[in-house]
Formats: sequence, structure tokens, C-alpha cells
Amino acid sequence: MGKGLYISKSLGIVGIIAGVGAISTIIALSVVYSQEKSKNEVKPTDGGVTPATTPASTTTPSTPKEPWDNYRLPDSVAPISYNVTLWPRLVINSDGLYVFTGRSSVIFKCVKETDLILIHSNKLNLTMFNGHHAKLIGLDGATAPALTKTWLEVATQYLVVQLDSKLVSGKSYEMYTEFIGELADDLGGFYRSEYFEGDQKKIVATTQMQPTDARKAFPCFDEPAMKAIFHMTLIHPHGTVALANAINFEPANITMGGENVIQTSFAPTEIMSTYLLAFVVSEFTFKKTPEETKILIRIWARRKAIEEGQGDYALEKTGPILTFFEKYYNSSYPLTKSDQIALPDFSAGAMENWGLITYRETALLYNPDTSSNGDKEWVVTVISHELAHMWFGNLVTMKWWNDLWLNEGFATYVSYLGADSAEPTWNIKNLIVLNEIQGVMAVDALASSHPLSSREEDIMRPEQISELFDSITYSKGAAVLRMLSEFLTEDVFAKGLSTYLNQFKYSNTVYTDLWKNLQMAVDSTTPSLELPHTVEVIMNRWILQMGFPVVTINTRTGNINQKHFLLDPESVVDRPSEFNYEWFVPIKWMKTGIHQKQHWLLKKEDTHTPMITNVNEWLVANTDMSGFYRVNYDSENWENLLTQLATNLEAIPVINRAQIIDDAFNLARANIVSTILALRTTKFLQKEKEYMPWQTANRNLDYFYLMFDRSEVYGPMQAYIKKQVTPLFNYFKDITSNWTEIPSGHTDQYNQVNAISMACSTGVNECNALTTSWFEQWMNDSSNNPINPNLRSTVYCSAIAAGGVEEWNFAWKMYKNASIASEADKLMYALSCTTVPWLLNRYLSYCLDPERIRKQDATATIVYIAGNVIGQPLAWDFVRANWEHIFNEYGGGSFSFSRLIEGTTRRFSSDFEYKQLLQFKEDNAAGGFGSATQAVDQALERTKANMNWVAVNKKEVLKWFTDESASETY
Repeated sequence: MGKGLYISKSLGIVGIIAGVGAISTIIALSVVYSQEKSKNEVKPTDGGVTPATTPASTTTPSTPKEPWDNYRLPDSVAPISYNVTLWPRLVINSDGLYVFTGRSSVIFKCVKETDLILIHSNKLNLTMFNGHHAKLIGLDGATAPALTKTWLEVATQYLVVQLDSKLVSGKSYEMYTEFIGELADDLGGFYRSEYFEGDQKKIVATTQMQPTDARKAFPCFDEPAMKAIFHMTLIHPHGTVALANAINFEPANITMGGENVIQTSFAPTEIMSTYLLAFVVSEFTFKKTPEETKILIRIWARRKAIEEGQGDYALEKTGPILTFFEKYYNSSYPLTKSDQIALPDFSAGAMENWGLITYRETALLYNPDTSSNGDKEWVVTVISHELAHMWFGNLVTMKWWNDLWLNEGFATYVSYLGADSAEPTWNIKNLIVLNEIQGVMAVDALASSHPLSSREEDIMRPEQISELFDSITYSKGAAVLRMLSEFLTEDVFAKGLSTYLNQFKYSNTVYTDLWKNLQMAVDSTTPSLELPHTVEVIMNRWILQMGFPVVTINTRTGNINQKHFLLDPESVVDRPSEFNYEWFVPIKWMKTGIHQKQHWLLKKEDTHTPMITNVNEWLVANTDMSGFYRVNYDSENWENLLTQLATNLEAIPVINRAQIIDDAFNLARANIVSTILALRTTKFLQKEKEYMPWQTANRNLDYFYLMFDRSEVYGPMQAYIKKQVTPLFNYFKDITSNWTEIPSGHTDQYNQVNAISMACSTGVNECNALTTSWFEQWMNDSSNNPINPNLRSTVYCSAIAAGGVEEWNFAWKMYKNASIASEADKLMYALSCTTVPWLLNRYLSYCLDPERIRKQDATATIVYIAGNVIGQPLAWDFVRANWEHIFNEYGGGSFSFSRLIEGTTRRFSSDFEYKQLLQFKEDNAAGGFGSATQAVDQALERTKANMNWVAVNKKEVLKWFTDESASETY
């Protein structure tokens, strides 16, 4: 699944420059990233990565007394096939509800003798047959036992069926149920999405099953290993179309319940897991590939969006990405069609349902007239992520959710390869460093982090499963698999994947199955890769223990050592590790611009004499950030690196220029190097034109703004940033012919946004005049927006911050009228930039009104407001006052919910705020925090670390910014 939430690159850049401006011009904002990416999140979801929550480390309590008290299904029966008919009502009934009715037959085989059937069912009202919730018959000569008692076990979400005798091992049976459920707007299971065409409200019936909501649509064995074939039929009104995983047969007109309706049946699916099911009833239309195309590809969306060509880019890129993955996996696409549909309401970024991929509109639709290059990148990377799952995840599926990291981490990593094949001039593979690796390192450096792979017995309840959809799973998973691919080589990695997919197709695996296939590829490679241990032995240290090392290299002696890296050196790690927090570390490195032979650090301390340098030589380790670790050096090498950056920065590769900044700032946070050294790594930016170093500096300076934008450090800090960014602003002014053109390079377009955002926010008069005039032109002629799509987030935010009620109301009107989701997202963010407190409070209240702010966007909007230095205390008070309502109505188990806690508390750095957070935890302990449980503990840990950091660093940081802002030279 895609990360839960995505923020466009330009929007993310504005957010990362959070607080970099006078309050009258621009306001700080917290960035939530989600590539699937967002979502993934939150994805989806993902701008940079804002850490999601981490799963609880506690083991599930005492052994259940009865089988139905256990959250895991027994292994006594195994499904073979389902025949499901569903009829969603797209008009409200006499009780004021939208509902669906259905019937389902499941054929299953008895694997072990049993007189008990447990099948998942949640929030369904089942029809009674002779006092029971189901019917049971035997097949192929088997006699079905009589039902003695049935009931719904709400806590564990089961339909419990007790029998008067045992099912016979090896025999098959069929169970039949009829039911009615609510077609709610809760974004889970079979749910309702709404949109308007003109003044007419339209209803879409759609699905989101992952991880545990197929049971809300019909009774089913709702675990990934319980694969089966599904025969789906949908009943729907005339004027609508029905979609499902498989291709449809010819729809038929029928009369049912006195209504003239359409019945659409679908071909049987491949053998698949319940969480990958999808079905949609809508008035959408589509664009498709030509008839002669081997695989039918259709892009579905609102009729207006398709007519405007918003699906054209997705259609153009889907085929080539599928072809890339067929070659990469050495395996044909397993299905005959690939439907992709953009939904107005969708909780994640996208979902890899086999044959019917569902997306947020922003993750599939692209309009060149209004969408930015960041929007375009988001579309191609999310499509690539979801298509990667068609093999890895769908064809071969994890046995249980504790191995989710392999599913999502892999798709995240190879999504960059697929996107690179579709857009080869963008150099998109490098952006995994910014989008995934840098951000997740901040999460994994906390004592409250967690290993990639959890114990199966620790992941039982639905909320525990939902907690796994975090940045560790997606981004660290991607990072360590990228590292593995680097030291195996891409060819060997792909060869192992191909045999893995072929061996386990249509079945389930654990992560060690992949290691074994990769090891076979290694063993058959000539010449030998010379690995120090097997793939499994090396990788176990990266997936079975949390965190990562900081590798310290002394270039005077050649000594190398490793240590578990923690952002707060005073934090206590109470999670034991069988490896004692040591790793097998592949070190790729270069000396004074020349790449050297890779070295493996296999113990806590070692000596590698080739790493000794002479006078004026410099060393950079972890080239291209291929490894998941940080690097520290002796003071002389740090000085030599700074000298090199000052004299000829291009001698150091661009990724490593970004890495030097990111490592230095994080090492300073951990009290390993001085904060002044970290700040000195930003001095060369006066001469830097590339995006990655600037973006990395922005993110790290964002922490300084969060800590100091309410203190006397703010002014000198602003003056220094203004001094550094002015040459970049002038550079882009020149190459764009005074802002009349857009740079040709993909990342140059991103860095243009950096230049404008930072220049405006630090008070460059020419910049503020520019953005204000553009926004005024638009206000004077709302039908003609003169602002380039790449720059809109920046300009909107700057103008709204500088303006008042008139600007805010205009932006709100344009937000409500926006027919393109990516444009609406930019405005939704920009509305949080106002400096007027009552407008921010009103905007917060809108978040609880789905007619104003969609449920899928509510938590993100609150986090945007919390990113505003004025809005932060308002948002925190709002969350505390409305916690019970937000938690119950907006889904404490949703994938992005932990971001609400993180986003509203990331500025906390005082004892008063720490005590407020403790009180909040205590006040809501009884109701719990759902998927945000560990996010609360992380916030407490982060706040304590912030308090300590400010106490230690404030005085010298103030002096350094004051001195540097007054200095005339580099």
C-alpha cells in the first residue's frame, strides 16, 4: 500500500523551510510525507518523511481461554473459493443510512478435525436461518454436521459456529451467509465516497480492505495466508459501472426487490488474499490502452477529470512500468488487465488490489496546467510502487503481518527503479535518499524505535497490525533492501528475486525464504562476491534489531569503530538485542575523489590502514549513502572536508555533499560532534546550486526553527539564512529570465522553489514583492491563475501569511471550487499559513466538518496548522479538547493517525510542554491511542531530548549566527 499522505515537493519545501521567515511573511509548517507515498501516506503516506508511529513491543497478554478469544484463526480449515454478491444502495434509506446487502458462500476444506468454525465478520448484521447466522452443507459426498450454536464475537471480530459433530479432515464444505452492512464514510471495508458534479452529489461505493477490513464487506477468513479464488457479483443502479479485481462478464438487466438494476459478474480471480480484494460502483468513466495491447490498462476517475485529460499521464506511464517490472522480475504480469481508479475519499496514498488498484486522486491524476513537477513525480512513483506489488506482495504474499516490512519496503525501493525507467532524465533513483533514508533515520535513532521484523506472536490485534504501517516498515525497509542490492549487485539481487517469485507464486512466505533465494543467486555468481557471511547472517542484524550504527573513522590511524546511534545519548534502550546492537557494515568509500575497494566492518572496532590519509587528503565513507548508517570522522578529516567544500565542492559527489550535512547535524544532536561544526557544513551553500544539499540543509535547519523561532536566536538565524540563500535566489532569477521561465532540470525546478521560499521567508524584499503581486493578479482575475504550478504552494503560503481575511477567504473559495485534487491540496496547506489566530481556530473547527474538510484530510490539516508557530498552541489545545471525538470519528486505527500526535508536538522543548504531554497521556489512558500509542511515547522522548538540546546549545548557537550574519566573507 502506498504511504498514507503525500505533500507535493514544492509544498514540502515550503514546509521544511518552516519558520524561516518573519511571521509577517511565512509561517512554519510541519511536513507529512507519504509516497504509498502517503501512502503511503500515508502512504502514503509521504517533502520529507515525518515519522509515523512504531508498534508496541509488549507481547499479547495471557493465553486466551477459548478459541474465539484468540485474534488468530485456527489452522483447522482452509478456504478454497468464495461466491459473493453485494448490492450497495447509493441512496439514503428511511433510517438515514447508506447500506449494502449481500450473500456469500465460502467453500473450505477441513484440514484438521474440528467441531468449531471461526470466520471473520465485523459490523455486519447477519440473517438468521433457523436460529443460526449461517447454513452449512457438505460437498462431494461429505455430510455436514448440524449447527448447535452461532454468535458474533465482537472483540475478536468472529462469527462463531459450533457444530454437533466434527468436520472430517480432507473433506470440503460450503457455508452460506446473508447480511446487511452500512456503507459508511469511514474509509474502511466497503465504504462510501462522495463528490459533486455541479450541485449534484454523487456517491461511490468502494473498498479498502488492507489490513483487516475485508471482514466488514462479507464474512471471510481474513488473514493473508488464507488465500482463495473469489467469484464476485455486484448489483448496481443504471447509469453506474461496476469494477472488481477480475474482468467483468457482460452486465445483465435484472429486477431485484422490485427495482430494475444491473447485475455485473466477474471472472474468477487468481488465488489471492482477502486484503487485496476490491470492488467499486460509480458513475466514473475511463481512458484505456488500444485494443491490440497485450494487457488492458484503464484509468478510471470522475468524468470531468477524465475529460480534462487528468488520467493521460498515468495511462502513458503504466504500460512502460509494467514492462520494466516484467523484465526486472523475469516474470510475466500475472493478470489480463490493470484497472487504476482515482477516488475522492481514500485513506492511504494507494492500494495494490490485484487488478484494481485504488488511489487518492492526487496519486493518479495529473494536469499539466495546474499540477507541479512534484505532483508528476508523485504520480509516477506511486504507480510504480503499486505495480511492483503485483508480483511482490500479490503473487507471493507474506504469511503474516509481522513481515509487512518486506512487502512494503521492497515496493518502496523498487518504485524508484520503475519510476526511473519511466522518466530516465529525472535521476529519480537518487531521491530515495531524501524521500526515504534521511527521514527514517530520525525515527530509527530513537530508543522507542522497533526492529523491521516483529515476532509473529507480538502482532495479533488489528490495531497492532495497523501500527506496522509506519516509516520504519516503508522507508527503512527500502533503505536496507537498497543496501543489500548494492553489495550483492543489482543483477544478483534481481536473479534471486526471480527464483523467489517463481518458487512461491500464489502462496505465502516468510522473509527467510527470500534470503535463501538470494543466497542461491550469490552462490551461482562468478566471480565470487566475497561476502563475509551468508545473506541471512548479514541481514539478520539489520532487520532483527532496531536502529543503525554510527561508524567513526580516524583517518590518522585507520581505526574504525561502530556504535548504536541514538539522537538522545541519555535515552535508555530497554529492548534487548541478541546482536548487542552491532552490525555487519558494508563501507563504500573514496579518498580525495577516487573510489576505493569496499570494506566490511564486522566487529565493534577494527583497523583498515588504507583509510589513513596524508596532509590535505580527505575521505568520504558511505558513498552515495548506499549503506544505512551515519559516519563520523576525526577532526582533521572534518576540516579537510569543509576546506574541499569551500574550494571545489563538486569534487565530492552531490549525494555525499547532502550526507555530510545530514550526518553532521544529527551527530551534533547526539552530542558526538559540536553543533557549530554542523552549522559550518552549511557555509558552502553560498556556492551550491544543487537541490539535494539545499534540501538536506533545509530539513536540518528546520529543527533549529522549531526550537528557536520563539526566542532571541530567531533574528540572527534569519539574517544568516538570508545571506546564504540570496546567491541562489539571484541564480534562479537569471536562468529563468527574471522568473518568466521554468528551469529544465527536474531537481532544478525543486530548488527554484527552495530559492523563492527561503528568500521570501527571510525578508528578501524583491521576493516578497514578486509573490504578493502574483497572488494579487490571481485575486483580481480568479479564472486566470498566473502562478506556475511548481511555485503555487510557496506563493499561496507567502501571500496568505502576509495578508489577512480577504486573502484567506479568497483561498478558501478557490479550495472549495478546485476540481483538481493536487491544486486543492496546495490551497489546503496554504490556508494554514495565516498569522490571524481566529482564522486558524476557524480552520481547525472545519476539520471536524466533513462537508468542509474531507475526513481523509482532517489530520493533515491539523498538522499543517500546528506547523505554524502561531497555530501550534491552537492546534495542540484543539486536539486535547476534541481527542475523544477525533479518535472515534476519524479512526484511531488509521494508518496516518500517529502523525497527528507527532505533528502537534514536534515543537515541544520546555518542561511545561512535557508536563502537558504527560497529562494528555494520563487523561486518555483509559480510551487508549490506537495506532498512535507509540507515537505518544516517542513524543515524550523527543520532547525530553529537545529540552536537553536547547539547554546545552542555545548560547553558542546564538553567538555563531550573530557572528556569521555579520561576516562579509565566506
